[in-house]
Amino acid sequence: MHVDLGVLGPVAAWDAEGEPVRLRGPMHRAVLARLVVARRRVVPVGRLVEDLWDEPPTEAVSTLRTFVAALRRALEPDRPPRAQPRLLVTEGPGYALKAVDEDVDAWRFEHVVHSAADLPPTEAVRRLTEALGRWRGPAYADVADAPWIRAERARLTDLECRAVEIRAEARLALGGAAKAVPELDTYISEHPWRENGWHLLALALYRSGRQADALSVVRRARSTLSDRMGIDPGPRLRRLETDLLRQADHLDPGPGGPAAQVWAQAAADYERAVPFSAPARLESTAGLMRDLAVTGGTGLEAARRHRVAAVAAAEQLGDPEITARVIGIYDVPAVWTRSDDPEQADWLVAAAERTLRALPPDGHDAARCRLLATIAVESRGTPPPDQAATGERARAFQAAGQAEQLARQLDSTPLLAFALNGVFMQTFQRAGLSARRDAIGAEMIAVSQRGDLVTYEILGHLIRLQSRCAVSDFAGADRHANAADRLAERHDIPLVKVFTTWYRALRSAATRPLAEAETAYRKAGAALDGAGMPGLQHGLLPLAELSLRLRHGLTPLTNAEDDWGPYETWVRPLLLVAAGDVRSARASLEGLASPPRDLMFEAMWCLTAKAATAVGDRDVMTRAARHLRPAAAELAGAQSGLLDFGPVAQFLDDMPVVSD
Repeated sequence: MHVDLGVLGPVAAWDAEGEPVRLRGPMHRAVLARLVVARRRVVPVGRLVEDLWDEPPTEAVSTLRTFVAALRRALEPDRPPRAQPRLLVTEGPGYALKAVDEDVDAWRFEHVVHSAADLPPTEAVRRLTEALGRWRGPAYADVADAPWIRAERARLTDLECRAVEIRAEARLALGGAAKAVPELDTYISEHPWRENGWHLLALALYRSGRQADALSVVRRARSTLSDRMGIDPGPRLRRLETDLLRQADHLDPGPGGPAAQVWAQAAADYERAVPFSAPARLESTAGLMRDLAVTGGTGLEAARRHRVAAVAAAEQLGDPEITARVIGIYDVPAVWTRSDDPEQADWLVAAAERTLRALPPDGHDAARCRLLATIAVESRGTPPPDQAATGERARAFQAAGQAEQLARQLDSTPLLAFALNGVFMQTFQRAGLSARRDAIGAEMIAVSQRGDLVTYEILGHLIRLQSRCAVSDFAGADRHANAADRLAERHDIPLVKVFTTWYRALRSAATRPLAEAETAYRKAGAALDGAGMPGLQHGLLPLAELSLRLRHGLTPLTNAEDDWGPYETWVRPLLLVAAGDVRSARASLEGLASPPRDLMFEAMWCLTAKAATAVGDRDVMTRAARHLRPAAAELAGAQSGLLDFGPVAQFLDDMPVVSD
């Protein structure tokens, strides 16, 4: 069993799925903390007793062994009886914690801070922001202030300060002075002895056009250091005051900041150096479109448009290896199971299939993996098997499995994250598979954290949010929604807010009065305007409003102006029943196709079942019951993370055919 250990806050542990490991009490945490501080070295039993008790009890050694035994059971619950521990081991006269650096948050944090100075500014900001975001409070927050912990706490606090300062320096280098100001202002109020923090705040204010405020900060630094600590500012801070007064050129690298300058210069050099028809231009375009897509709105729409143009141009070159790279580089995470542009998706799938056939038979496994993952992701929302596309669905499912297998063989975290996205899109063969998708989301989070793949880490949290909703675990869904929001805010990925806003509307629908829930859904509907996701937006708000009315026992409203989008076929019979037109409702159920096997599969069958029950259509009830039984323990529609029609079991119970 894999365990992550946390000391950047209260001492804690989490299993491979990110669920908390139960550590019984403060002394158990103290033992674990003492062993983490030892950094894999053996701590003799006598030393542990001295460190853990001011006045050791008579049975201290046996009590310590009891604590260790309990910790071993918590950290390695699947270890067979009498098998040797692998994590908390006995060596010689004491105990040692044989964790690797990646499994202890403090050790990971230390590595990030030490390596950040050698990274490009953009990467340094990203990695440090992610690392700082994993602090949950003061280091070892729930361990008593014993002598053995003080030095380690001080060391980690200093590392945290260095991380904040290095990140601020990187942001200034990128031209983000205004964004750095509030963060640095808070930082120096908490760490007034850090002269570098005062220096960075003054510089950020100056580069934000606030020269007077910058001078005020330097003078406040002098007063604070003198009055509270009895020291004078160092030469660097004193020199900064002089430079601010004379507006020294080196304080501001130029209009638009260094980021604008670097972009303009690099773009110009690229234009001069790379021929217009070069394959490198197509690959660069595809890479830019990948980054543009996560901005949402017009950026997402433009990314889709330019992506197709880039692939078409690559195919004209007649080199399948280039085409494979141009197709495969666009590994934008996808969580919604209905395509925004089905015709474009079909074209991209066909292009990927052509390229797969044209690749040389030997080698190019990474390219094949990306092409197969593309087929799996873009084939989302294909028609169900009882229509004319059984082969198409089978091919997409096969492609997902092949992509995953190749990614694991290549031991590539980016490829595995992309492949898992394809596997997720093809886990809708039947109802009731939320547990399977939850496992995919958990692995995606773990893979993404190992490879610093922020967008896929967010995708993993959104998948787990959906899966937790399906089984009524809203506390778990809350955790994943909050984690996704934190990552999105830290890395400026606005589309994530659309999904978490809709999730919180679902939560309101479950816990708040009808009027408040309606307001929450209207707000969520507004969040979709301009988001560039028609496959998600079309018909969703009326469907959510219908879910509210049914959950509150109200008759569905039949508003002729409502656009039900792709859901109209399966909503219409129930609306006809509500309008009293039983004959038309019965006619609309005749020969009704199965809904697409996607995140709304169970919801559409439940609405169909309700209409069939109302008109006594036993054939449709039988079909609905057959499809819905595997999801009897789930909430209808909640696996979307957007809306909830109530327990599937209730729809099954309401159909007389179920008990026949």
